[in-house]
Amino acid sequence: MCHQKRPLVSPSFDNPIIKLDNKKMQNADKTNWQKNVILFLGSQTISLFGSALVQYAIFWHITLTTQSGVMMTIYIVCGFVPAFFLAPFAGVWADRFNRKMLIIIADSLIAIATLILAILFFMGYEAIWLLFLMAAVRAIGAGIQAPAVGAVLPQIVPDDKLTKVNGINGSIQAIVNLISPMVSAALLTITSLEAIFFIDVITAFIAIFVLTVFLNIQVHAKALQKQTTSYFSDLQQGFNYIKNHKFLKQFFVFFAFFFIFMAPAAFLTPLQVTRSFGSDVWRLTAIEIAFSIGMMLGGILMASWGGFKNKIHTMTLASLIFGACTFALGIIPVFGIYLVFMAITGVSIPLFNTPSTVLLQEKVEEDYLGRVFGVLAMISTSMMPLGMLIFGPMADIIKIEWLLIATGILLFLQGLILLSNKALVDAGQA
Repeated sequence: MCHQKRPLVSPSFDNPIIKLDNKKMQNADKTNWQKNVILFLGSQTISLFGSALVQYAIFWHITLTTQSGVMMTIYIVCGFVPAFFLAPFAGVWADRFNRKMLIIIADSLIAIATLILAILFFMGYEAIWLLFLMAAVRAIGAGIQAPAVGAVLPQIVPDDKLTKVNGINGSIQAIVNLISPMVSAALLTITSLEAIFFIDVITAFIAIFVLTVFLNIQVHAKALQKQTTSYFSDLQQGFNYIKNHKFLKQFFVFFAFFFIFMAPAAFLTPLQVTRSFGSDVWRLTAIEIAFSIGMMLGGILMASWGGFKNKIHTMTLASLIFGACTFALGIIPVFGIYLVFMAITGVSIPLFNTPSTVLLQEKVEEDYLGRVFGVLAMISTSMMPLGMLIFGPMADIIKIEWLLIATGILLFLQGLILLSNKALVDAGQA
């Protein structure tokens, strides 16, 4: 049985006439939804490609030059903590303001910061703390962008196409993640780190140009109203909505533990490969390629199949696969077989992300989408660094393989717990 949505507060912006007009405009947008989706996903893909080049280049630079779990933890924490503090406010902004403009502002912030860093490196200032600072600035941009992107898709995509579009988006991201490590590794062998920074700047401004000139997204109802409540009032309304929404509350608790337990598989496997198999760049590239191929196949699978009728069942399957593969990564001594399980791990990501995203897009009222995705971003940006604060220093004391074995078991058990949660299973029913 579907979990029924109902307003738990009475916002002062609720003007039925304006909301009706806005609804008509959004329906008009959805008649051209394929064109809008192509433009939107195309612009985001261009931006994502440049960002991925930089992320891989920086991450590998720190991994290969320091081989330290602590230094990797500092970089990861710098890349997540700012987004944690910003995410709730960014969710409010995504509900109060033009979501397309917020995406453009976020891309611009990241592009300008990357340009400054490129100039500093070009001038010879190559201190590692600059990379940490850059990670923090990029996290701020991502923190602004994530709730807006999550909330804008239901505005331009018909409800019955959300799973397909999110699945396609997952495949596109996987293709970018497949190509970008190879391109990044090739660039690192023939050019400098700052040159890759400049590429990111160019791709960001191309994406901004496409969004600004070619894509027309009508502003949602709440953003059209004069805001008579404060940011903190809107923020409190969002938290109250989640608190009084049984499905959302339990959904976010599950996500919090899931992100903690997945931290070693997400962040420590490059260090594990460096220590256990060799510190060659091609090995680091290989695990990223294998993972990305798996994600691409998983995205194609979700776009064509759509998952089980109950979205929680699809998420459970993904959790079980991810947990089993994490365990396997901790016991496999042969690098070739390691890559196979890394690919299978990648398949599980779209099987988890697509139904969970669509579930929120379908079950949450439009006026709260930004704040709900903001809280989701806050959880993801806090729990994974928390996991790294635990597992990162431990990786310098005990073998990473033991961490993968332990967290793999916990992730598998959590998948079984998800399947037994009646509130979540009921909400996942189509």
